[in-house]
Amino acid sequence: MGMTMAEKILARHSGMNQIKAGEYVTAKVDQVCIYDSFIDIEKGMLESGIEGGLTRVWDKSRVVILIDHGAPAMDKNVKMAQKHVAIRNLVKKLDLPLFFDVKAGICHQVMVDKGFILPGSFVVVPDSHTTIYGALNCGGTGIGETEMAWVLHFGELWFQVPETIKVEVSGDLKEGVTAKDIFLHISGTYGTEVAQYKSMEWVGPTIDSLSLDGRLCIANQSVELGAKFSLFKADQKTLDFVKDRAVRSYEPVQPDPDAKYEKVYEVDAAALEPLVAQPHSLEVVNPAAFYGDVKINQANIGGCANGRLEDIAWAARILKGKTVHRDVRCIVGPASWVVYKEAMQKGYLETLIDAGVIVCHPHCGPCTGMMGAMAPGEVCITATSRNFKGRMGSPEASIYLASPATVAASAIAGHIIDPREVL
Repeated sequence: MGMTMAEKILARHSGMNQIKAGEYVTAKVDQVCIYDSFIDIEKGMLESGIEGGLTRVWDKSRVVILIDHGAPAMDKNVKMAQKHVAIRNLVKKLDLPLFFDVKAGICHQVMVDKGFILPGSFVVVPDSHTTIYGALNCGGTGIGETEMAWVLHFGELWFQVPETIKVEVSGDLKEGVTAKDIFLHISGTYGTEVAQYKSMEWVGPTIDSLSLDGRLCIANQSVELGAKFSLFKADQKTLDFVKDRAVRSYEPVQPDPDAKYEKVYEVDAAALEPLVAQPHSLEVVNPAAFYGDVKINQANIGGCANGRLEDIAWAARILKGKTVHRDVRCIVGPASWVVYKEAMQKGYLETLIDAGVIVCHPHCGPCTGMMGAMAPGEVCITATSRNFKGRMGSPEASIYLASPATVAASAIAGHIIDPREVL
């Protein structure tokens, strides 16, 4: 019987020719990335009675460390500053060469920028949004800190092979409708448990036409559907992107024609319109125009879901020659310094600044409330990854989730609108 992309990646990395959903395998890992939780891994080991804590890693060339949450330490947060010092000391103790400190950006984008994410490879990170790497045909999945301690020592981890669901997307996207809206359609139509511990494969002519930035958005957001993996085929766009930045050799995977899928979902992209998920989950989703009476205090674009060049380009296109509403704080955060420089070179950042946007340095702040915390009763519309209660500050604040286009348009209007109203 044929195999899906997830099955092929897990089979390859466990040294097996054939596996199927439900089986257990021990898979070798190609690369890991650890951000601020790095020191927590050693702390947990010490508290468990492991003498010396973390004393070695299985392969220094396969361990990337950086700091991206609250980077650099903010608001006189001494505990955070001490944590960063401890991380730096642990990196020195282990003599790890791939340490980017606070100087590179958000971990997931940095991994993509630096060529650590490769077709057919297998990567784990102690962060849920690791599914993002599937956009480059890479098996990426989040694990816990205890599991990461094991991986750092042995370079492998056991997994149950997931069932796979296929999402076939066809039809041309209308003006103002983006990859984010494809995801929101799935979460609003099928719910946030639709892919619980399953792999997702995204196929069809619409997916083929998406940029890598759009695919990265969908792959990133797939964990909000419960996905273990979220995989795209390695087409020419993918191969061209990784060709000159790959840190090692790679071999893409494709699903077999007779691969078994638990379910197939079909999406008519031509019927989609700009969508918004209302607080405090991603299940209640309606057209942006439905929320036209919702006034906003803040509008955010950034994070590992929507901090890429295409997202910033959408904001610049919509805000060019216009001004952010006087009652709105608009924050844009490029996902990495690579993205920041590209946006600067193209003039996007100047356009945004002229429109009254706050452009911040690359870090997780616009998504987590470390940059632009919300007060009780305030409302934010955001193109980041989540709209959960309390994520951006007060649990009494409301967060609506949408595409960068919808967020930028709403920032101008002072309330949620369909971006096509200003395009």
